[in-house]
Amino acid sequence: MRVITQQSLGGPEVLTVVDAPEPRPLPTEVLVRVKAIGLNPLEARLRAGEFPLIGRPPFILGWDISGVVEEASQTWRFRPGDEVFGMPLFPRAANAYAEVVSAPALHLVRKPASLSHVEAAALPVVGLTVWQGLVDLAGVTEGDRVLVHGGGGGVGHVAIQIAKALGAHVITTASGSKQKFVEEFGADEVIDYTAVDFTKAVRDIDVVLDTIGGDTVERSLEVLRPGGHLVTAVAEGDPELIAKYEAAGMRFSGIAVDPDPVALRGLVELVEQGKLRVHVQETFPFERVADAHRLLDGGHLQGKLVLTV
Repeated sequence: MRVITQQSLGGPEVLTVVDAPEPRPLPTEVLVRVKAIGLNPLEARLRAGEFPLIGRPPFILGWDISGVVEEASQTWRFRPGDEVFGMPLFPRAANAYAEVVSAPALHLVRKPASLSHVEAAALPVVGLTVWQGLVDLAGVTEGDRVLVHGGGGGVGHVAIQIAKALGAHVITTASGSKQKFVEEFGADEVIDYTAVDFTKAVRDIDVVLDTIGGDTVERSLEVLRPGGHLVTAVAEGDPELIAKYEAAGMRFSGIAVDPDPVALRGLVELVEQGKLRVHVQETFPFERVADAHRLLDGGHLQGKLVLTV
């Protein structure tokens, strides 16, 4: 099989396609012939060496996969031929930039017929991040006012839809060029952060979902109602921020997303109900992974990028 690996840290050019032996599934794992691989900004940061989540090179990046089961080892969950998708093993290395992946059966679910492999591969990391943030941590319910920072991105556009499905009134920050995009996904109000200070535009927010980090997290304190809740996907370990929120009587939660078959099935239900879809900005063939990572490095994506195998 072919895999995408890197021998050193650096820019997209360090990613190379090489031949490698196929993995062998351990008990309770399945061997998946991969059809599509979702890309996430985290992987560009790992490639560049911004933090050592999976150690030093050589390594194989990636977690989001969709494909077909070829072999099942001591598991009743799937049979050869089943179409599956998921985010196996995160934050441990899943070696998902590959034509074949061995993954715990518990970390995958059946792909609904309404999702293509490309769409399914784009969903797990962003979908699970939002589900664990808004459903499990924040407990968003009907009538809540939810502010989503970065509504035009991969996590953000999924967050808008899940918050709407939960019955929330959804406000999002996005650049003016993305206003129509986020409105199409259900945003009730859009704040153009390039022209308006969000702290002057909204008040009495029940839940803030942050995908931006930096001073956006600290400034969000100003828009929460008493007892409100900030959930962040990028600043989860900042003790000073946590202390500041607690001193103000607010809740602060960081999302360290993990494999979750219950949440994955929840996402599938929303997809099948027509309440959730994932936008793929662009697909790239396996061999053009470096080009895809150049787009990741540039930021300001609209939805997700996917490799096709």
